[in-house]
Amino acid sequence: MRDADQRELRSASRRLAIQFALVIVALFALLGVVVYAVVAAGQNEAAHRALSDASMVDSVHDAPRDLLVTVVTPDGHDSSPDLPKGLPDQAALDAIAQNGGSRTETLAAGGQNYLTVTNVRRGKVVQVSYGLGEQEEELDRLLVALVVSGAIAAVAATGLGFLLARRSMRPMAEALTLQRQFVADAGHELRTPLTLLSTRAQLLRRRLSAAGGMTDDGELRAGLDEVVDDSRALTEIVEDLLIAADPRQSTPTEGVDIGVLAASVARSADGRAHDRGITIETSAASDAVVDGNPVSLRRMVVALVDNALDHASARIRIDVSDSASEVVLIVADDGQGFTGDLQQRAFDRFASSRTSADAGHQRHYGLGLALVAEVVDRHGGRVTASNRPDGGAEVTVHLPTSGARKR
Repeated sequence: MRDADQRELRSASRRLAIQFALVIVALFALLGVVVYAVVAAGQNEAAHRALSDASMVDSVHDAPRDLLVTVVTPDGHDSSPDLPKGLPDQAALDAIAQNGGSRTETLAAGGQNYLTVTNVRRGKVVQVSYGLGEQEEELDRLLVALVVSGAIAAVAATGLGFLLARRSMRPMAEALTLQRQFVADAGHELRTPLTLLSTRAQLLRRRLSAAGGMTDDGELRAGLDEVVDDSRALTEIVEDLLIAADPRQSTPTEGVDIGVLAASVARSADGRAHDRGITIETSAASDAVVDGNPVSLRRMVVALVDNALDHASARIRIDVSDSASEVVLIVADDGQGFTGDLQQRAFDRFASSRTSADAGHQRHYGLGLALVAEVVDRHGGRVTASNRPDGGAEVTVHLPTSGARKR
């Protein structure tokens, strides 16, 4: 592969690796949140259970070692030794002594939090506090472990994702490289004879005009003009194919009147339609302009008309309408319509209802409508295929107008 392709492969691999790492980090973070929430809920339940188990304690001397107790009696109050500053909660004791009931709260005292219950037991106001310091330290250690392991997982996922992405994308990149080389080589080989064809046709037209032959035979003059125009169109198509095959190149755009373009294509197809006994009717709104590449859009309309000519019985109808937001192009024919499941896969490559054995027709590869879909997608539009109620098929193209696309 070329250096540019190698750089593109590395860039794509990095993007995939980063996306893979972000997914792993997101999943790991979700798992960490669940683990942290479960552990915190378990610790909270254990603290409440410890206080519940101490519900019968009404004496400082009967309290377990991990509980701090304060008992208020008419004779005074007694507290566990070495109470931290902030305990007991005198306001809670006074409130319960005056109004009764029970109060559960978390208090900060001595640099840590305490889960505290204050209530009345056997005529005494009792306040029991359970230290949450060990639980908070355990949660902090768990959080650090989750963060560190998440960082390790992110780094490992990025490296592994990069390696896997390069390995999986290399065959695709090589195939795209071969495709680009083939298109470039084919375009280069076609460009020279097309240029010679156009030059020779122009020279022939000039010589006949100088000799006076062009004035005597209007049909010959018109035929030579068409040869020159067709050779120029073929050269433009080759250039458009080269641009479309390489996504790193941008396609030049300009305002294109779809109505004028459809009328031009219809006039070019009149000779072929006349030979088959088919009439082409056109109806177009004025100023149905879209932003796009004129060569690509002409290829799209030509493909639609060619497809209709291949299937029409006697008539083809081309309608172009516009609104504030879009231009609508409808190409309809009076043929047999889309048969079977062809309507659903009409825009797939190699989808065709005809075979090489169809009499009177050249071989069909089922690429015309696929080309239409590709051009429409590149211009930010949409395309649909359907059968008409009165028979035949129609393909409808919606393209954003110039103003709508800028907005």
